[in-house]
Amino acid sequence: MAALSPRKQHALELFEGLPRAYDRMGAVLSFGQDPRWRRALIDAIDPRPGQRILDVATGTGMVAFGLARRGATVIGLDQSEHMLATARQRLAGADNPTFIQGEAENLPFADGEFDALTFTYLLRYVDDRGATMRELARVVKPGGRVGMVEFGVPASPPLRAAWRVHTRVGLPLLGRAVSPAWVEVGRFLGPNIEELHAREPDLTRLWRDAGIADVRDRRMSFGAGVVVSGIKDGQRPT
Repeated sequence: MAALSPRKQHALELFEGLPRAYDRMGAVLSFGQDPRWRRALIDAIDPRPGQRILDVATGTGMVAFGLARRGATVIGLDQSEHMLATARQRLAGADNPTFIQGEAENLPFADGEFDALTFTYLLRYVDDRGATMRELARVVKPGGRVGMVEFGVPASPPLRAAWRVHTRVGLPLLGRAVSPAWVEVGRFLGPNIEELHAREPDLTRLWRDAGIADVRDRRMSFGAGVVVSGIKDGQRPT
């Protein structure tokens, strides 16, 4: 891969030592909601047997395995070899999903190669979100579905205040119970999540500008989770 930007390098270093506890802590840090958000993403994509689906920023493969259980052939891509190693350990000799190392900004696939594409907690870690969305859309067939999960910020002032207490105080305390590395993740997440939504207040426009239509923005868990989905080039699949 090409030289990484400071933002991406920090993300790699931050999560390098965390894969073994990543799934469990993701659920804990989201008060048990993260698995629910991922299931909603898979439902929005509606994977079918015979479809070929790319899961970008696959991490330890939670969404990739969920898509594969619905019968799709899945490739999971992530820039972190440490995360991918944990994902591969789950395969238990199976050949689906397949996991490869790569970057969302420069996908090693042809135009329109996939029937659908998913990504999870990605946009906070890329430097050019518009270009990344265009690259993700590029590899999806016209009419194919694209979907993502991301952390959100509650719109209600009382809920937003409670969310800030959780992200600024609760997350570091929860992380401390696991390891020093998770303390740093806990401190990082709240400001990082708010930065994304301050800089990209209209995520659906970002998607439409990338050639994705019928974009749906579903706020879950009082706005703490966001599932966005749409159709490449505005054409519904048959």
